[in-house]
Amino acid sequence: MRYVRVLQLFWSTAIAAEAEYRANFLLAAVNSLGNLAGSLFGLFLFYRADYTFAGWRWEEALVVLGIFTVFQGFSATFLSPNLNRIVQQVQQGTLDFVLLKPISSQFWLSARTVSPWGLPDLLFGMLLIFYAGAQLGIEPLDYLLAAVPLACGFAILYSLWFMLGATSIWFVKIYNVTEVLNGLLEAGRYPMVAYPVPYRFFFTFVIPVAFLTTIPAEALLGRGEVGWLFAAGALAAGLLVASGFFWRFALRFYTSASS
Repeated sequence: MRYVRVLQLFWSTAIAAEAEYRANFLLAAVNSLGNLAGSLFGLFLFYRADYTFAGWRWEEALVVLGIFTVFQGFSATFLSPNLNRIVQQVQQGTLDFVLLKPISSQFWLSARTVSPWGLPDLLFGMLLIFYAGAQLGIEPLDYLLAAVPLACGFAILYSLWFMLGATSIWFVKIYNVTEVLNGLLEAGRYPMVAYPVPYRFFFTFVIPVAFLTTIPAEALLGRGEVGWLFAAGALAAGLLVASGFFWRFALRFYTSASS
């Protein structure tokens, strides 16, 4: 409960600070809408001539795109505002003050702030999922079942991003690395069957993009395999634990600004 109260204080102060620039929310919404329109146009180019990704109708591909957009909003709202600052804190030595606080440093670095400018992506992504679901006749229970692999996807993305941020203790400037990760995650915009077999292997077992969008989409569509769902849960739990171990390992090499 102490962490819940701290989280409420973190986010209330962050939203109050961001609310001073309300016009930014409108600009963010327009930007998100433009990005979504571009993504829809790109997907339409595949389907306009009766071409389909193997086993994926137009509405089913929209579900994947909607989940991808939700992940974009999740990253912009919760991950980017916090984890990109790890680099700055290491550079400026302000990480010292975080480590001295009577609270988990990983929790502080992961949840200190929140950005409402990613909320349009979350909203538009959910609207697209619900629209496609209405066209496909998806039942409310299916949404609940899909929430499990979707939550696993959030945990996987957070863990990967946090461990990348932790490497700034050695390499300091890792902005380009996070951009590379964002570029790889763009592959989740389409179902994995859209890619050749070697790419599917890479985006499933090396960079687990498939666990972020395709597997939750298959669960929502009622064709998810139990083995993949268990694999998503095991991967999420394993990466969360690994991120904690990796952070504590990285701190052994942090010499602080005053040493």
